[in-house]
Amino acid sequence: MTQPLLLLDVDGPLNPYAAKPHRRPEGYGTHRVKPGSWVARFPRRPAEYVRPLRLWINPAHGPELLALPYELVWATTWMEEANDWISPLVGLPGLPCVDWPELHQDDPDGLHWKTRHLVAWAAGRPFAWVDDESGPQDVEWITAHHPAPALVLRIDPRTGLREGDFATLRRWAEALS
Repeated sequence: MTQPLLLLDVDGPLNPYAAKPHRRPEGYGTHRVKPGSWVARFPRRPAEYVRPLRLWINPAHGPELLALPYELVWATTWMEEANDWISPLVGLPGLPCVDWPELHQDDPDGLHWKTRHLVAWAAGRPFAWVDDESGPQDVEWITAHHPAPALVLRIDPRTGLREGDFATLRRWAEALS
């Protein structure tokens, strides 16, 4: 049997960006990075004058993710830059990446902008989607429109992935087999 997909967001699950501003969560290291997409947000400033983006990353998350019975996939606005900037910090190999046709577009039914595209991208495979912005309407829509089992795991962006989240992901994948 093919492993289910684990569609993984960065900001929120791996980078608890909403934690108290000057209080890094336990187990996380502080990293300052300047991905090209970040620098591009400031077209009138030379790159050397763009302030780096602060990330809080827990290096233990990489081995924990790799130990799960999933095929890992980036489902983040970082897109391929997640392989350059996030994977090395958590000890992940380069991962496939969902290529978004459009970022942050409004949905006529109030779904998260990723929802419809993730279901299409999964192409009928079971998947778990780990994100900090999904909601009950996304769960309902996925249940009604995706032919395989799916788990939508909303992560608190103040804490990032926690031990209980890894246990939930493991139990769900094991129940499929």
